[in-house]
Amino acid sequence: MVNVSPNSEVPIDAAASQASTLVVYVAAAFAALGGLLFGYDTGVISGALIFIRQSFALSTFHQEIVVSVVLVGACMGALGGGRLADRLGRRKMLLVTSLIFMAGAIVCAAAMSVTTLVVGRTIVGLGIGFASSTVPLYISEIAPARVRGFQVSLFQLAITVGILAAYLVDYSFARTENWRWMLGLAFVPGAMLFLGMLVLPETPRWYAQRAQLDSARRVLMRIRGTQAVDAEFNEIVATLQQAHERGQLADLLLPEVRPALVIGVGLAIFQQITGINTVIYYAPTIIQSAGISSASGAILATAGIGLVNVIMTVVSMWLIDRAGRRALLLTGIAGMAISLGALGYVFHLPARAGGIAEIAVFTLMAYVASFAISLGPIFWLLIAEIYPLKIRGAAEGIAAGTNWAANFLVALTFLTLVQMFGPSQTFWLYGVLAVAAWIFSYYLVPETKGRTLEEIENSWRLKRPRPLPRP
Repeated sequence: MVNVSPNSEVPIDAAASQASTLVVYVAAAFAALGGLLFGYDTGVISGALIFIRQSFALSTFHQEIVVSVVLVGACMGALGGGRLADRLGRRKMLLVTSLIFMAGAIVCAAAMSVTTLVVGRTIVGLGIGFASSTVPLYISEIAPARVRGFQVSLFQLAITVGILAAYLVDYSFARTENWRWMLGLAFVPGAMLFLGMLVLPETPRWYAQRAQLDSARRVLMRIRGTQAVDAEFNEIVATLQQAHERGQLADLLLPEVRPALVIGVGLAIFQQITGINTVIYYAPTIIQSAGISSASGAILATAGIGLVNVIMTVVSMWLIDRAGRRALLLTGIAGMAISLGALGYVFHLPARAGGIAEIAVFTLMAYVASFAISLGPIFWLLIAEIYPLKIRGAAEGIAAGTNWAANFLVALTFLTLVQMFGPSQTFWLYGVLAVAAWIFSYYLVPETKGRTLEEIENSWRLKRPRPLPRP
C-alpha cells in the first residue's frame, strides 16, 4: 500500500481524472451563474435608472433608494444564507437562490409603481445575498487545492460578465427606454442556475460535517475521478474531529478564529468603501457629469468599463494560483488609490470639454482594472478559504453581510456626497480609504496559495499561520 501525504498528488487513471475535472468545472460554472445574476442585477440599474427616474419623476433621494434597497435584501440574504447553507446544504441553497432571482425579475419587470419596484429590488437583493454567501463556499469545497483560486474566481468573473451583460442590455434598450426588459431578463440566467443545480452534487465537506461519511466519500470519488481519495477524505474527517466542539456562531470570537474574522470583515468593508459600486451603479451618471450628455453614449462608455472589468478578472484568474493572493491584492489596491486620486483631479478641472470626458472614462477603466485583480476576486476567495469548516457557512455569511451593509452605505450616500462636496473631494475620500485598505492588507492578510482548506484551518488552530511574505 502506498502512503500518500495530504499535499501529494494521488496517481489516478487519466480518463477518470479528465471526467472528474469536467464535473468540477461544470459544477463551478453553473454555481457561478449565481455570480452572473449578482453582477447583472447590480449593474443593470445603472442604465435603467436614467429611464426609471423619468417614468416615476424620482428625486435624488428616491433614486438612491431604488438603487440601494437591493443592498438591504442582499445584507439580509448574506447574513441568513450562510447559516442556511450550513443547515440545508450548499446545493439546496443555490436552488432556493435561483427561484428568488426569478421571482424578483418578474416583480421588477411588472412594477407599476415605485413601491412595487422597491419590493422587487428587495427580493432580487435577497437572491444576491444568498448567492454571495453560498456560491464561493460551494466552489471552494469541491475544487482541488491546486486550482481553488482559479475556480472560486469564476464567481468574480461571472459577476463581471453579468455587469457587462447588464450594460449591453441597457444599451440595446436605451433607444426604446424600455427599462422593464432591462430588469426582467435576469429571469433567464436564474432558470439556468436552477436547472443546473438539479443535477449537480452536494459538497463532500458538507456531507462530512453532517456525519454522512459514505455520501462524502462517494461525492469525493466522483469529483476526483478515483477510488484513491483516502488522503483527502481522512484529512477532512480528522479536521472535523479536532473541531468537534465548534459549530456555534459565538465560536467566531475564539482566539484562534478571531484573526480570520477580522480579515474577512475588514476586506468586506474596504471592498466597498473604496468606491467600486459607485462606478457600477452610477457610471452613466458620472460619465454624463464629465461631459458625455446623451444617455446612450454614457451607457456605451460604461459598457467599455464593464469589458475592462471582465478582461482584468480573467488576468487575475490566470495569476491568482501563480503569483498568489497577497501580491495581486497589494498591487491592485495601490492602483485603485492612484486612479482615484487621478479621477478626483480630472473632476477638479474647470472645463468639461476638450477631452476631459474621455480622460474620465479611461481613469475609471484604470480604477476598475485595478479592482478586478485585487479586492474584486480576492475578497470572495479568501472568505471561502480562511474559516473553519464547522462555521464556514455562517462566517462567510457574516463577511458577505458586512460587505452588503458597507455597499448599502456607499450607494445611499454617493450622490449626496457629490452634491455636498463635489466629485473631486468624493473620489479623493475613496482614495484615502484605498490607502487604508492597502495598509490593512499588508499587515494582516496571509497567503493561502496552494494550501488545502484543512491546512489553513489547522494553521489558525495551532496559532502557527504561515509567515506573511513581504513584497
